[in-house]
Amino acid sequence: MDHRDDRPQTMTAERGVTADELDIKIFADGADLQSIQDLCNNPLIKGITTNPSLMHKVGITDYGAFARELVAAVPDRPISFEIFSDEPEEMVRQARTIAAWGENVYVKVPVTDTTGRRTDTVLRRLAADAIKVNVTGLMTLDQVTWVTEAVRGDAPACISVFAGRIADTGVDPVPIMVEALEIMSEFPALELIWASPRELLNVVQADRIGCHIITVTHDVLKKLPLLGRDLEAYSLETVQMFHRDAASAGLAL
Repeated sequence: MDHRDDRPQTMTAERGVTADELDIKIFADGADLQSIQDLCNNPLIKGITTNPSLMHKVGITDYGAFARELVAAVPDRPISFEIFSDEPEEMVRQARTIAAWGENVYVKVPVTDTTGRRTDTVLRRLAADAIKVNVTGLMTLDQVTWVTEAVRGDAPACISVFAGRIADTGVDPVPIMVEALEIMSEFPALELIWASPRELLNVVQADRIGCHIITVTHDVLKKLPLLGRDLEAYSLETVQMFHRDAASAGLAL
């Protein structure tokens, strides 16, 4: 496994890695077409992921029309679209429909249905059809193990472990992600996604352990220029901001 910490490091305790020094692939996570197009002007953005919740948030009602428009707008990078059925045969049908939208399309398949039943049978069928999948919603190493067994093969596949949600429970996700990489390491067609990051530091953490991909929301992506900032200069800017805002507010003692 590629442990990024084994590489020569230019960063110090007070200077982090810059965006240009990252090896991890950054995928933008969202469903607003114009914002996605704007983000894709940045060469750091290597792919796009979306999901029904994000689509609902921005008012999308015609899934197929939105997806085809997005594929046409971003034909040169991977894009993940999610199925939403709970029934295995319908899951397979929806996956085949989505896969036909473009060569760069990955089908997002939840790790279980809404009752907790594994989707391994569905995943094996899609892998046998060489359909590229992005298995989503994982949070345990047991899930990583059986999903890896289900999707291993020649077809590219992604396994999305929701590290941010793991962290929300008070559990450090980094050891879990390191072990997930070990589990998947025998199968070069598989890539691990660090999903649901909560802050820009997660991008650096994921890069350091050799994670392949991280999905990043638009609000976190806006902070990418902060990577590698000089902390003395950043401290001064912060002090100046407080002083300026106090003056603007007309505060007095």
